[in-house]
Amino acid sequence: MCLAIPGKIEDILNALPMERTGTVSFGGIRKEINLAFVPEADPGDYVIVHAGFAISKINATEARRIFDLLACDETDAPC
Repeated sequence: MCLAIPGKIEDILNALPMERTGTVSFGGIRKEINLAFVPEADPGDYVIVHAGFAISKINATEARRIFDLLACDETDAPC
């Protein structure tokens, strides 16, 4: 089973097209992520990340919905 989670791009570290990387925040945990597959994504945008690669851009509403679902799973509370 594969899992991809949303994160918010904080800044771009390398803008070269095939080496594009940036700092992405996952609820306060920051990681350097490859952004080559989402050239349209900019700081402030949300992306879905799998295995260190951003694979698509999503809107803030969808990102919040996913965060809420993950929070429900952590507490075993009904959602």
